[in-house]
Amino acid sequence: MASSWLMRFSHLLSAQNGVMLDLACGSGRNSFYLRELGSSVLGLDKSDQGFPALNAAGIETQLHDLESGEAGYDWPFAEHSFASIIVCNYLHRPLFPHLLASLKPDGILIYETFAAGNENFGKPSNPAFLLRHGELLAQMQSNSQVEMSVIAYEDGYVEQPKPGMVQRICARKTGKITVLDRL
Repeated sequence: MASSWLMRFSHLLSAQNGVMLDLACGSGRNSFYLRELGSSVLGLDKSDQGFPALNAAGIETQLHDLESGEAGYDWPFAEHSFASIIVCNYLHRPLFPHLLASLKPDGILIYETFAAGNENFGKPSNPAFLLRHGELLAQMQSNSQVEMSVIAYEDGYVEQPKPGMVQRICARKTGKITVLDRL
């Protein structure tokens, strides 16, 4: 089942024209959902295990290790490439400025991952994979060339899909909010 955070803001995605990137797509639960909405989807992951099913559903895939390279990351996309970028349960901090730059003007970022305190509920428990309090919100300012308007942000405990601590954000690349940007 797709992320409930993604489903909550699907009305914003249906207004987007262009390719949507499901970053670190894994088995593709969010890619399948985006495709059902009628979106053109690119699923990227460092493992191609889920790619046959994704390709069979008409979802483009790309095998790529984002954490390789001399700088500690390898971002393969140009600026203004995606109508939307979806990231669930993945964190590699050096990518944030590049994620923001790769959104098209008015593009939507939906990001959700584990936060500090999750170690009390299980994995991940390594601080390298847990956002610090308020960190996801602060990352919206990680690229001085990009202005992000935050539509919604949460930082706290969730019961579903399993008990844990998460941070999640929905933001638009521009300084203006539209009438579609409702909670």
